[in-house]
Amino acid sequence: MATVQEELQDIGHAKEQQEINLILDVLPDGVTKALRDRNDLHHLLEIVLDLGRLPEARFVSEEIELDHHPVTAQDLENVIERIGEFGDDNRAGIESTLHRISAIRNRKGQVVGITCRVGRAVFGTIKIIDDLAFSGKNILLLGRPGVGKTTMLREMARVLSSEARKRVIIVDTSNEIAGDGDVPHPAIGRSRRMQVRTPSLQHSVMIEAVENHMPETIIIDEMGTEQDAAAARTIAERGVQLIATAHGNTLDNLIMNPTLSDLVGGIQTVTLGDQEARYRGTQKSVLERKAPPTFDVVVEIQGWDRLAVHDNVDQVVDQWLRGFPIAPEIRWLGDDGEVKRSQEQIRVSEAKPGVWEPETPRQGRSGNRPAQPQMAAQSAPTALPEIPRPESRAKESEVRVFLFGVGRDKLEAAAAESNTVVHIVNELRLADVVLTTKTHYRRGSQLVRIAESSGTPVCVLRKNTMPQLQEFLETVIKDWHGGGNGRGRGQMPDLGNDDDGPPHTGGKASPAVDRAMDEAEDAANKVLAGEQTVHLAPQRSYIRRLQHLLGQRYNVASVSQGREPERAVMFYRV
Repeated sequence: MATVQEELQDIGHAKEQQEINLILDVLPDGVTKALRDRNDLHHLLEIVLDLGRLPEARFVSEEIELDHHPVTAQDLENVIERIGEFGDDNRAGIESTLHRISAIRNRKGQVVGITCRVGRAVFGTIKIIDDLAFSGKNILLLGRPGVGKTTMLREMARVLSSEARKRVIIVDTSNEIAGDGDVPHPAIGRSRRMQVRTPSLQHSVMIEAVENHMPETIIIDEMGTEQDAAAARTIAERGVQLIATAHGNTLDNLIMNPTLSDLVGGIQTVTLGDQEARYRGTQKSVLERKAPPTFDVVVEIQGWDRLAVHDNVDQVVDQWLRGFPIAPEIRWLGDDGEVKRSQEQIRVSEAKPGVWEPETPRQGRSGNRPAQPQMAAQSAPTALPEIPRPESRAKESEVRVFLFGVGRDKLEAAAAESNTVVHIVNELRLADVVLTTKTHYRRGSQLVRIAESSGTPVCVLRKNTMPQLQEFLETVIKDWHGGGNGRGRGQMPDLGNDDDGPPHTGGKASPAVDRAMDEAEDAANKVLAGEQTVHLAPQRSYIRRLQHLLGQRYNVASVSQGREPERAVMFYRV
């Protein structure tokens, strides 16, 4: 005996064959006869009838000619008489079916071509993303024409209305989701359908659906105008789940689409101040997201059983605009029918901003001054060398010091007395070490936090006095050059933390930091050995910054992924 599942499949095949027969009945006799003789109509996608050309049938894997006689004007007239009226979008349908008939017109408005797309209700297509559909998140589907966006929308409407028992409204602009006629197709389950008189009114029907019918979920096909995007934002702000499709193959296309970019938050050009541009290391004009995205999830339909999922769209868009690579989650159905998941290969962002450059050189009292020679020992602090310009880089053997709350003249005098070479810079991004006082450090200023989060050592003086500065030069600067205790460049010595003692460094390495850096070094070596990606354990922002810097030293690309407190670094091959 046949099982219940097999009986349901037989019923479904019989219903599909019945609907295919309805579209065959409206075609010219020669075309109908050629198609009825085939046994693979379940793979039929569309039939094309162009005036003066041979009719064609397009299947999943091939295209064939159906007749030896070209299509005539009378053939087209006969087809038009057997179907419903064409709307303003030049689309019509066959009542009680999901088929779509589209017309091509000449300059006089006469139909010279017809495309008959076969519509099917395919059950089970949202198994691959049912967790997203039931989560209540707003979902946007992208994909090329014919890849199955509308089919997935139709199945979502059925599952959410019949299985989740939600109040679902379909805004059906071309009657493609629920079929032609006043009675919607059974494939949409308990969902209600609102027809749209003309595509230009789609946005107003979307708002009407929310205001008049109290839906929990609204489903829309083919959002393509700014008015649609604005209406979608209004719906999302009212707490209604929104599931829709839009033109475009990937999230990258959508971000740079001026008409629909508002669906993912909108893009605006922001002019940064000099200090912020220097800190970011970018040019002053950058692209940023201007609002929260309408959709929480963007799904790229790559095939009938393969999707790329971008969750947390706000973070993904920000990451892409700042020039960092993105890596969506890939989902597909395995041979056993179970959903498989993996990480897609890194996509390099095309929005990386240019490197910051000063607009004009800074002016001295007597105009532009060339960079001065580096500081040398002096016999007295009254004959100090001229201060070099901030833009000029120090030689590789010198230490670049950024002062915060420390007198520059005192440090220069102390350097002259101790015969120590030190280079003072006015930009935090150029500094090897930050020198400040205990008073300024305890205030927890933003500058100190930025320095520590970026991995720049912070050396703290108890007071801004000559003895303290000389101790700094003796213990820190000379060791930095490799002249003491065998320390290499960039390793800060432990100077203690007594109130009456010498200066100390803020942010000393802890065992947790050591373990994190060891893990990062192992990961970098794995990538250099051939692995495509290596994920590190979640860390706080300061440690992640150190891991990124280590990756740069190993010439390994890196990116931070995830949400706090689970945000972590991933190393990958470029």
